[in-house]
Amino acid sequence: MKVFALLTVIITGVMLVYGAEDFPKWGDPNQPGSVHVAPRYTQGTYIEAGTPNIVTSVVADYRGYDTMGETTVIFTAGMACILMLRKKKRGEGESNV
Repeated sequence: MKVFALLTVIITGVMLVYGAEDFPKWGDPNQPGSVHVAPRYTQGTYIEAGTPNIVTSVVADYRGYDTMGETTVIFTAGMACILMLRKKKRGEGESNV
């Protein structure tokens, strides 16, 4: 079983390193995200959303459903932790075991 786990980790690591070679150079202003996507948000934010703050506009207007989904997942995980870790009240005659 340990050999299988080690082999899985090594194969996954090799695949991650191989896939990371195709990433654009860090900070390259000519990468696709900077050339095609960023101008849409930085230049059209005030006109489309009416919000002078670009970060607020992107989080609240452009990615509103995504942000709501992330908040829902975090809330659900928190509630699950609370429900699993709460102390249950014991009735009379019940043991601690």
